[in-house]
Amino acid sequence: MLVSYKWLNELVDLSDIRVDELADKMSRSGIEVEDVTIPEEGLKKIVVGDVKECQPHPDSDHLSICQIDVGEDELYQIVCGAPNITAGKKVIVALPNSRITGNVKIKKGKMRGEVSLGMVCSLQELGYSDSVVPKAYAEGIYFLPDHAVAGEAVFPYLDMDDAIIELSVTPNRADALSLRGVAYEVAALYNKRVTFPSQEVLEDDSDSVENYVKVTVDHAEDTPTYLMRVIKNVTVKESPLWLQTRLMNEGIRPVNNVVDATNYVLLLFGQPQHAFDYNRLNSQNIHVRRAVAGEMLTTLDGVERELSSDNLVITDGKTPVALAGVMGGEATEITSNTVTVALETALFEPTLIRRTARSFGLSSESSKRFERGINTATIMEASDFAAALIAELSGGQVVQGTVVSTPYQAQSVTVSITLDKINQSLGTSLTAQEVTAIFERLGFEVAENSHHFTVTIPPRRWDITIEADLIEEVARIYGYDNLPSTLPSGSSLPGQLTPKQQLIRDIRRNLEGNGLTEAISYALTTPELATKFVKEPKAVVELDWPMSQDHSVLRQNLTTSLLIDTAYNLARKNNQIAFYEIGNIFESLSKTELPVETQHLALAIAGNWEEKDWSHPAATVDFYTLKGIVEDLMSILGVSERVRYVASTEYVELHPGRAAEIMIDDLTVGFIGQVHPKMAKEMDLIETYVAELDLEKLCELSVQQVAIQEVGKYPSIKRDMALLVNQTITNQEIVDVITAKGGRFLRSVHLFDVYQGEKLGNDKKSLAYSLTFQDDEGTLVDEDITKAIEKITEALIAELNCEIR
Repeated sequence: MLVSYKWLNELVDLSDIRVDELADKMSRSGIEVEDVTIPEEGLKKIVVGDVKECQPHPDSDHLSICQIDVGEDELYQIVCGAPNITAGKKVIVALPNSRITGNVKIKKGKMRGEVSLGMVCSLQELGYSDSVVPKAYAEGIYFLPDHAVAGEAVFPYLDMDDAIIELSVTPNRADALSLRGVAYEVAALYNKRVTFPSQEVLEDDSDSVENYVKVTVDHAEDTPTYLMRVIKNVTVKESPLWLQTRLMNEGIRPVNNVVDATNYVLLLFGQPQHAFDYNRLNSQNIHVRRAVAGEMLTTLDGVERELSSDNLVITDGKTPVALAGVMGGEATEITSNTVTVALETALFEPTLIRRTARSFGLSSESSKRFERGINTATIMEASDFAAALIAELSGGQVVQGTVVSTPYQAQSVTVSITLDKINQSLGTSLTAQEVTAIFERLGFEVAENSHHFTVTIPPRRWDITIEADLIEEVARIYGYDNLPSTLPSGSSLPGQLTPKQQLIRDIRRNLEGNGLTEAISYALTTPELATKFVKEPKAVVELDWPMSQDHSVLRQNLTTSLLIDTAYNLARKNNQIAFYEIGNIFESLSKTELPVETQHLALAIAGNWEEKDWSHPAATVDFYTLKGIVEDLMSILGVSERVRYVASTEYVELHPGRAAEIMIDDLTVGFIGQVHPKMAKEMDLIETYVAELDLEKLCELSVQQVAIQEVGKYPSIKRDMALLVNQTITNQEIVDVITAKGGRFLRSVHLFDVYQGEKLGNDKKSLAYSLTFQDDEGTLVDEDITKAIEKITEALIAELNCEIR
């Protein structure tokens, strides 16, 4: 929000307050001032010029030789290339040795052989943005009014000697999106009174607004009130200079006297309005309703838009003529031929305006205010003010009466609070009189009884509804710098991590010790990627208004995010990839319930695990590299002996022969495997291996305390056995059988050799295991070990058709 210091000074007496002091005071009270700029700073020797003669340049088809009065004894000859330069106009002249925007120095020179003593300037050359320069002067120079005196500095005429205060207005302080709202704020800070301008509405009592329009509203909850006034016999033309400069300094482009009047009211009251060309409406019936899906409307920016049922529109009884609260329609815009104006002033439901603005990417000055809320107490006043101003500027007459859809009465809010509550919250020792004075400075009605305050909040401060809001207001006006600094009181307890927090910290330390780097990714992704690497995908959780389609739904896995990071690094010649991520996934149970969040751990490795060195060749990653990392992780969780890897083909994104589910006891906690070559090709990946684990389940299954056990006093015995099995038999199946039949003395099973070759046959493989037995209470004898081996052998032959070698 841009605020003119001169304009603000008309509403609150700031004659004794410098603009830098005001900016500092406002920032310290809760409305941050981003910047203060004075447009004339950096510019010099720029004056009013009166063009006396204007002749075409003999050696150019676009240059003109002008004789201009700049207040000197003789006329200045200046060569100008502006297409709209003409004799008899007052223009902006930069004299020799002047400075224009960008610190550009203007010198005396020659153009195509003709002397040029300076330059005739456009508004852009004085620092005005293209977005605020009137379209009539966008490609040429700007004309000053006839009363401008040649030779005088141009800055006072354009209000460039004003100070423009840029406010950063938070959503809860939308009242500061108007000059009146800012004036109330400044008056409270300095204990001053506000004085607002008024416009007397002189109505033509020989004519009635009922003869022109009728207003109907489909849903009062969408449009609580809708007002329309009619101004006839208007002459549409340029606004006077004071209005144009005021709008330009506030960041709004002047259009014409009718539209500029509505924008002036928007800035003053914070009340958006729209002016229709009455004669271009197809009927007298103004109907406010939801759009019908598929209806079309061409807005003022010339874009044809397809409407939906979420859009609130103004219609002329049949067809839409405006997007309510956002932008008017091109078919009914005010033009130089307009003679009758239908002026809309309304209150719309903020959510509808926000949805419409977001869906079309239209963020207008009107929608910004309707989205955040407006002062409902001044709707009628703003309507009357704008109608009177339009009539004054255009020479028209205001038709008697106002058409109102539904009478609306703004309601004040009453909030109660005690003095003890205020002082206890702020750490102050304020008296009841001091607090009462603060509320009165804010313009609130207050009744105090035995240190209990009943405060009536006017509708212009719709952000105040509870005790905490009143405490904040007292703190702001009293001054944050005046609040005492105190240390926290009360007893303190030693802090510590929860078991889950400690476990996650240990997991991070373990993975980073194994050479992995943590990645942090967006929780938002595309609908296609959201359900990858998920065994049983749930309905995705969609955002109502995503910033982009690439971030439109919540993820159900972490793996795809790591693969995107992997592809990004590979594209930049980083061939040593080892990532992990700890984050939440989101699963939707139903449309009426919030999604369930589950914390997961994902791993991804690709490329070289060890770079080539003088002592060894490069080592590339494989399935067992990642499996080793996972096994090491399981060891610190205390569940390594309970982990099983079961081959799986249920994850279509994984290589069908190099994928497994990770199980602890009989519970699946994740998966591990190679990314399917087809998916790897689509994502420009090399051979990549991934794993994803459910951290919630791991935390539940992990051993929280390590059991200390004495080293066995009696020797262990090892027995080796070699098996010839079918290719389809997995190591895990064999280990499960050995563990189940090995008895209570079996301590470990270790696979130490795998052999495959033509001698065994293409469908066979040889596996060799080392079995360790130990008894903590005595020395084992061969008979005990032999019995266990026999049971294991019988089970392997019966269950897995193994051949003992």
